[in-house]
Amino acid sequence: PTINRPGLALSGFYTYFAEKRVQVLGAAEHSYLKSLTRNVRAQRFRELCARRIPCLVMSRGFHLAPELLEVTEQARIAVFRTPMITMKFINAATITLEMDFSPTVTEFGSMVDILGIGVLIRGQSGIGKSECVLGLIERGHSLVADDVTRITSLEGRELMATAPELTRNHMEVRGIGIINVASVFGIGSIRIEKRLDLVVTLKEWQDLESVDRIGLDQEFYEILGLKVPHVTIPVRPGRDIARLIEVAAMDQKLKGLGQNSAVEFNAKLLNLMETKST
Repeated sequence: PTINRPGLALSGFYTYFAEKRVQVLGAAEHSYLKSLTRNVRAQRFRELCARRIPCLVMSRGFHLAPELLEVTEQARIAVFRTPMITMKFINAATITLEMDFSPTVTEFGSMVDILGIGVLIRGQSGIGKSECVLGLIERGHSLVADDVTRITSLEGRELMATAPELTRNHMEVRGIGIINVASVFGIGSIRIEKRLDLVVTLKEWQDLESVDRIGLDQEFYEILGLKVPHVTIPVRPGRDIARLIEVAAMDQKLKGLGQNSAVEFNAKLLNLMETKST
């Protein structure tokens, strides 16, 4: 659902009219309606409301004329009024509608903002996801969601992650219970939402058949039809998993800037082998 200004429709031109969109009447539409006679104005409005539009929004605090309100009541179409100027309302409403009506899934994992990179941390229950997130928060990074993350696809171009309303800003730490992250670590330790840039899966070392030692083969994790870079990190006692996730995020940031450490290392190795062979 998006926004439409029915300027041409009010003049009687309905070809390609976006009738399923929220209709916004701004200063131009208001002035045009005032320039019409009472009967013509009512007739044009009846034609508009006959299209079964979702609702009407009057921007800049404009009031709808009584005869036009009567038409909307008969058509059972809601009319709203906002003091915002037209373009600011359209921009704000478009973002809100996009977030509310876009495809959404729930992923069982914790979401963290690491140096501007949105990282979803997955893994089986009890593997240490919350402890990793705590370690990252102590290093100055921000929590988006703990344990359960809502992910929304914005027009199929990017994924936005946020926490369910009930658990927002909270974490469950085994042995301690529920903590309010903003109260314990400060307001800078939380974020309401973040774009998803990297998925990290934690796995027990013995459960992995092989471990990528160089990183040439890029893995992807698919969510709502979009592929997100994916890294699997082996977990075993003594490894600083929070630090490894932080490094994975920094490496992903470098890749976004066009610098791939594994590819560069492989090129140097091949060049060295070629030099020695000659």
